Amino acid sequence: MTTSFMRWPLRFRRFSAVQLLIALVAFFICAPFVEEIKGGDLIVSALFSLVLVAGVLAVAERKRTLIIAIVLAFPAIVGRWINHFRPDLIPPVVFLVSGLILIAFVVGHLLRYILRAPSVNTEVLCASISAYLMLGLMWTMAYWLVDQLTPGGAFSFNTNTGTHSMSGFTGFYFSFITLSTVGYGDITPVSRLARWLAAMEAMTGLLYVAVLIARLVALYSSPKSDDPSA
Repeated sequence: MTTSFMRWPLRFRRFSAVQLLIALVAFFICAPFVEEIKGGDLIVSALFSLVLVAGVLAVAERKRTLIIAIVLAFPAIVGRWINHFRPDLIPPVVFLVSGLILIAFVVGHLLRYILRAPSVNTEVLCASISAYLMLGLMWTMAYWLVDQLTPGGAFSFNTNTGTHSMSGFTGFYFSFITLSTVGYGDITPVSRLARWLAAMEAMTGLLYVAVLIARLVALYSSPKSDDPSA
């Protein structure tokens, strides 16, 4: 994202993709290990909220975009916290649906920035990695949502260890194993919707890496721009 995005009368300073990547790395590293400790759910909720806020600010190049992102982020973040403290008031479906829409919105803006970038720099690389990680997070929430809508009927767990639910780390693990097309076979999608999601994620993972590498190589090989905003 370039300095041309700074068009606000109040001189709003855009949150860069570097900070978004830091928030994502902190979430992915800490969440699996703190989930089982006392108060771990609180930490996971805080890290998840941090990622969503960082995503909103990272794509807030214009006032209209920021407003749309805030509108999408509000039910996702607030719903997550209400569900954490009062799960009887708001089911996970509420913040999962709104979170999915928000992450798709952020990923779309990141991809647009990458494809329009005139050259490769730190922002482009961080945006590329962040978009990939957010794709995995988006499918994590999608699997959790499907599991909530059809409890016990969407996925088959071929192991006796761990929780037999797609919430938390289990969904995260299955999502990134599928995105990277590894597929250990310990969790199997059973329902038609779950299988469709897994197939779409595997195709997305393959196409994203292929297109991203081709784009970055093309940018690196092209003549350097003299535009200081690049």
